[in-house]
Amino acid sequence: MLKKILFLTGTRADFGKLKPLMRAVDHDDQYECCIFVTGMHTLSRYGYTVEEVYKAGFSNIHTFMNQIHGEPMDLILANTIGGLSRFVNEYKPDLIVVHGDRVEALAGAIVGSLNNILVAHIEGGEISGTIDELIRHSASKLSHIHFVANKEAADRLEQLGESPESIYSIGSPDIDVMLSPDLPNLQDVKEYYEIPFDEYGVVLFHPVTTEKDYIEQYANTLVTALVKSHKNYIVIYPNNDEGSSDIFKAYEKIRYNTRFKIYPSIRFEYFLTLLKHSEFIIGNSSVGMREAPVYGVPSINIGTRQNNRFQYSSIINVKTNVQDILHAIHNVQYAPPSKPCYSFGTGKSTELFIQALKEERLWETPKQKQFRDLVLKR
Repeated sequence: MLKKILFLTGTRADFGKLKPLMRAVDHDDQYECCIFVTGMHTLSRYGYTVEEVYKAGFSNIHTFMNQIHGEPMDLILANTIGGLSRFVNEYKPDLIVVHGDRVEALAGAIVGSLNNILVAHIEGGEISGTIDELIRHSASKLSHIHFVANKEAADRLEQLGESPESIYSIGSPDIDVMLSPDLPNLQDVKEYYEIPFDEYGVVLFHPVTTEKDYIEQYANTLVTALVKSHKNYIVIYPNNDEGSSDIFKAYEKIRYNTRFKIYPSIRFEYFLTLLKHSEFIIGNSSVGMREAPVYGVPSINIGTRQNNRFQYSSIINVKTNVQDILHAIHNVQYAPPSKPCYSFGTGKSTELFIQALKEERLWETPKQKQFRDLVLKR
């Protein structure tokens, strides 16, 4: 009998990372691939990206709208648990796969663990500067199996009391896509999205939920600096965390500025091509900390959202004020080029993921978890 593997996706970003794994499972005759689509995918404001899931060629898809714009994270979590629980009790998967640090991932881990279903968490054991870190670690504690990006993440999970036997280091799945020779060429991407710029920066700026009283100020500061820089920018909407409305309001000031092209969402492979050929990426997205260094593209990381996260020579950290941001923009072109960084994998995640699924011990992972104490050196 085929083993049923249910992937949960709530954002354009996690779908891009999970897609190679989904496709590998879907093409393997030992497994049945099912995708539960929710979150930002179902919101028209963010491009209704559920259509991208269908366009990818998957057939076993269930869509659940877990929110309306502006609902708080705790209510979105509750909504997702309710909808996913009903689906899981009907579908009865053998494994639920969740990714990262969004509330949808936490909902998947909760539903799986409370229904005695194995849960695999992709990219646990990493750190950042906001509520995302709490969600990520909580999802890890509720999951039975961990597919991590590197040894540092594996070590943190062991520090959290997770069994080493439950941790598989496979790298970050999106690097498989990033290093693929099949990415679209830049000219095709620019024509598809009607981008007139030869040189440009990429802007990805998200709310910092623990600093919600200052998000409007942060967003206006960023926009002011971008306009004063006199450069061209491709701007992509923020995620749907609380405070995103303040960012949208700030972006209204540049909507008709010819140096800016603003998009609710960009198809993942197309986005990677744009990133690869950009002058730099600016904002506070994890893309600047993880994906951009793979291409050696400079990152200007603003504020606290990525505090304590991975650092590399191509990453410039600045405070949220106009002068510091402008200084970084004007000087990024003079920074020495950085070599590609492979701290999060070398493009073999899909292969390693499928290898792990073929191991009998993975399916024998105990659903009753035990905390593992660290053996302290004396």
